[in-house]
Amino acid sequence: MNPKELKFGDEGRSKLISGIEKISNAVKSTLGPMGNTVLIESPSHTHGITVTKDGVTVAKSVDLIDPIEDLAVRMMKQAAERTASSAGDGTTTSIVLTEALVKAGFEHITDGVNRTEVLREIVDKTGDVVSSLKKASKKVTKSRLRDVANISANNDKNIGDIIANVYNEVGKDGVVTVEKSQTSQTYYETTYGIKVDRGYSSPLFINDQKKDECVLEDVYVLVSDAEISNVLQVENILAPIIQDGKRLLIIAPCSTNVTNTLAANVIKRGIKVCVIPPPSFGYKQHELMHDIAISVGANYFSEKTGDDLSLITFDDLGHAERVIVGRDSTIVIKDEGEQRGEVTERIAQLSAAYENETKQVEREFILSRIASLTGGIGVIYVGGNTDLEQKELYDRVDDAVCAVRSALEEGILPGGGVALHNEAMKLLRSDSVADKILRHALFAPSNQICANAGIDKQRYEWQKPYQYGLNVKTGEYGDMYKMGVIDPLKVTRSALQNAVSVAVTILSTNAIITIARADN
Repeated sequence: MNPKELKFGDEGRSKLISGIEKISNAVKSTLGPMGNTVLIESPSHTHGITVTKDGVTVAKSVDLIDPIEDLAVRMMKQAAERTASSAGDGTTTSIVLTEALVKAGFEHITDGVNRTEVLREIVDKTGDVVSSLKKASKKVTKSRLRDVANISANNDKNIGDIIANVYNEVGKDGVVTVEKSQTSQTYYETTYGIKVDRGYSSPLFINDQKKDECVLEDVYVLVSDAEISNVLQVENILAPIIQDGKRLLIIAPCSTNVTNTLAANVIKRGIKVCVIPPPSFGYKQHELMHDIAISVGANYFSEKTGDDLSLITFDDLGHAERVIVGRDSTIVIKDEGEQRGEVTERIAQLSAAYENETKQVEREFILSRIASLTGGIGVIYVGGNTDLEQKELYDRVDDAVCAVRSALEEGILPGGGVALHNEAMKLLRSDSVADKILRHALFAPSNQICANAGIDKQRYEWQKPYQYGLNVKTGEYGDMYKMGVIDPLKVTRSALQNAVSVAVTILSTNAIITIARADN
């Protein structure tokens, strides 16, 4: 039996507010260009320490001793994590909004107020605010893309320029990933075509000794997840390849005997063949191999669908303009020309799956597959002089990359909390309890950004025109778009919707049940 402890009414709510205030105070000090970093002790970080301005990293590190306070913290984390999952940024804003909603709710929802009606009205009004934000958003131009990247990287122009350059090279449908550099330098690389995270099966396939690569032009491609255990299984395609001096890339698991036989023929007879194993494992391998086959126009021979590799013919092979096979990865550069209908259909299916997927890891996997099919892949390698510096920069770059991706998807709004501030101004003359609560919350992000910068927000009237506001970094008041202070609509929308979802749950709570702790 696990004894439980029960709290009701104001007693339980005061504990919830206490927990909310604690996590919010830790996180919201990072908001805005003048926000502060947070030093965290954690065994899961490098040397047990991390320094960050990333809201979700700060939120994840907070666990409280009091069980009710900790429940509030865990619910606040949900708002942050959901926002990070859907938009990749805006985690701090979602926590600031949640705290403001909950505090205003406890203040205005008194005994004489119908709690359920007020909460329902808050949800409805939030929908109206989101619709208004969508109407006000603008599409991203190349210059604005750079501004989004700069703002999201905490006004680090070098990082902003790198991110903007990568996205301009890979295009809207390309994917940009962030990895840790092996040096202190931060730089990027872009590739066009399919990147397969597997290299040659034998160094004997190398034909560019200077770069340790096997480079094949005008190459045919065999795609299969069925093991080739005997060269005779693929003699139907090897014969014309060898006779006509063609080039062949085999993406399939091969026995050691087959790999050695092919490698020996490359060295002794000069045949132009290279073997790489299939990428990834399990269901991901099957999906990636299918994508590769569609991309190069090959028939995918799979054990999972009962295909017999011995029946393969030359017509089942795909074709690529060029392949570059390295020690750890392979780039397949597809033929130029119009996309086949199969590729377009596959991209549409993956885009729909991306919208429906909730797990961030799976969303990233789907994005990388879309990028492989559309052709643009960029990798930003983040360096640093120390592990702490690299970790902090990595978090910032990762957030900025996600913010730019969100901006490309749904457009941009005036930054610095101005868009939400302007929505709050529309509710200024309303006396309804729901409007009072929502208005207080919508003012909160701009209030906090100003507070972190040590600026008295009351000196400024952020009313007209819509995009005018205060650039807290320079102290200028003017057009936020022209000053480059902008936020992705998707980030602002996700932060608000997730904050309202969590706040409504907390505000509708009257009884709290926790596991009883033994007194020390």
